[in-house]
Amino acid sequence: MAIEVQTLEKLERKMTLTLPVDVINQEVKTRLQSLARRVKVDGFRPGKVPLSIVSQRYGYSVHYEVMNDKVGEAFQKAANEAQLRVAGQPSISQAENAPEGQMAFDAVFEIYPEVKVADLSGITVEKVVSSVNEEAIDKTIDLLRKQRRTFAQRSMDAQAQAGDRVTIHFEGKIDGEPFEGGRAENFQFILAEGQMLPAFEEAVNGMKPGESKTFPLPFPEDYHGKDVAGKTADFLVTLNKLEAAHLPEVNDEFAKSLGVKDGTVQGLKADIRENLDRELESRLLLRRRQATLQALVAHAELDLPQSMVKSETLRLVDQARADLKQRGIKDAETAPIPEDIFKPQAEQRVRMGLVVAEVVKANGLHATPEQLRERVESMAASYEKPEEVIKWYFSDSSRLAEIEGLVIEANVTDFVLSQAKVTEKTVSFEELMGQG
Repeated sequence: MAIEVQTLEKLERKMTLTLPVDVINQEVKTRLQSLARRVKVDGFRPGKVPLSIVSQRYGYSVHYEVMNDKVGEAFQKAANEAQLRVAGQPSISQAENAPEGQMAFDAVFEIYPEVKVADLSGITVEKVVSSVNEEAIDKTIDLLRKQRRTFAQRSMDAQAQAGDRVTIHFEGKIDGEPFEGGRAENFQFILAEGQMLPAFEEAVNGMKPGESKTFPLPFPEDYHGKDVAGKTADFLVTLNKLEAAHLPEVNDEFAKSLGVKDGTVQGLKADIRENLDRELESRLLLRRRQATLQALVAHAELDLPQSMVKSETLRLVDQARADLKQRGIKDAETAPIPEDIFKPQAEQRVRMGLVVAEVVKANGLHATPEQLRERVESMAASYEKPEEVIKWYFSDSSRLAEIEGLVIEANVTDFVLSQAKVTEKTVSFEELMGQG
């Protein structure tokens, strides 16, 4: 039967569905009879509950369930017959003036847009290149040394300096009153490593063991402790203990302690270079993918299905609430988060998803099983037991779907770069890794 589809606006469509009343009633009766054989009601043996009682208790919910199922089936069938690609969920409401013996419903929905991708040869993409240098390897070795440093107590007349571990007692007050988190005994931190606010570290720097000092400490406006953010506290600090750091020497013994196979400094540097190369390549691929996909989307024409934007916006809001909950924020599930702040991000994600899907479909860029295996093995290589990581990914379809998305984006990136005009930009290793 021909389905009449009305165009409302851009991607929005409307069609009317009809369902025979007797078909609905019969399905409701069938489900209630099935329920009667299973339901437990006081005073009746299992399977002997009268249908009238089952209908009285469960009739409304069963009728609602049947209506949802039948209308959903009718909509899906009509959309398939009309060869429509429906985007998002339809909005369905009961229509008036239904034919005798029928129930009518209006379904308003959106369809997927036509995506027009520009001639890729006219797109310019900036490709970032970089390399691991000796300075980066040396910095990594310094970090490894710090992780394995030891501390020895300094003399009573020594002054605290950068790198020292200090043990202090402190007490802070705001307007003469103590505040939560403002007092601690035998509290340890290492100077000049950003563990405390700069003004606090500056006050402790230069102190001697046994010395006490009072000083004002202004908390930043964006300080995580909302009760003290933007306020100034008066602190009393006593330095109880002062310890100097001793870093291990970079020698073969140090390399062996880190599990380097050949137990040499050269082996250690080779391992570090390999790990940094892997991380660098990951960052480069991410930057190239972002630049390529942004250029691709910027040169594409399409209308956005607002139902998809709405769904993505709600997903981002839920993600934000989950993040707040993980941080220990009280009542995170009901936190008032305006949807509007996520709408631009949701629009960009939907737009990118539609454009990428079109390029994949038009050019056969789907992820192959070989590509999935290769990507998972590459990701697992940096773990101690890579075979377990590989098994973990392949044992869950949702995890594998995430990898599939990454492979598809990589395929699209490579395809676009092979067609577009590419300019190279060299950046330092430190800048690329966010250390600049």
